[in-house]
Amino acid sequence: MNDSPARPDAPVLDVWCELQCPDCRDALDDLRALRARYGDRLELRLRHFPLEKHKHAFAAAQAAEEAQEQGKGWEYVEAVLGRVGELDRGGEPFLVEVARELGLDAEEFDTALVDGRHILIVDADQAEGQAIGVTGTPTYVIGGERLDGGKSQEGLRERVTEIADRLLAAGD
Repeated sequence: MNDSPARPDAPVLDVWCELQCPDCRDALDDLRALRARYGDRLELRLRHFPLEKHKHAFAAAQAAEEAQEQGKGWEYVEAVLGRVGELDRGGEPFLVEVARELGLDAEEFDTALVDGRHILIVDADQAEGQAIGVTGTPTYVIGGERLDGGKSQEGLRERVTEIADRLLAAGD
């Protein structure tokens, strides 16, 4: 999922994330800072990696894809991640309510969650994540390096920045 168009030659930062994950919520400030620092010079892509221990994570990933389709993917992701506790308690009705709050077509959200139109995207992300060794969230992949944020967020923004700066310098 990628809301903002990046330059064609921009390095890619894949963020393997789960919308019911407190560690992913904590990583939001880092993601915002990276988006502010690099703008279109870094392509930031949210990749879905719902964990079995979170019963609403798979539905939340599908809902994020519907929000992307309706033009507010990152805004939706940030809204849901910022309220992980409410997702824990509210499940799918909460996901639809967040869509309504953001001015999205809530009825279409509800339909998308029932008909499963985004399942293949979520499944493909999860399969790719497993294939490259993702075991928890958040996990970052940039320049061929995998950084595990599920163990600790400490120093990750600096490490991603260091790699992104190196990739951008090599591209110039």
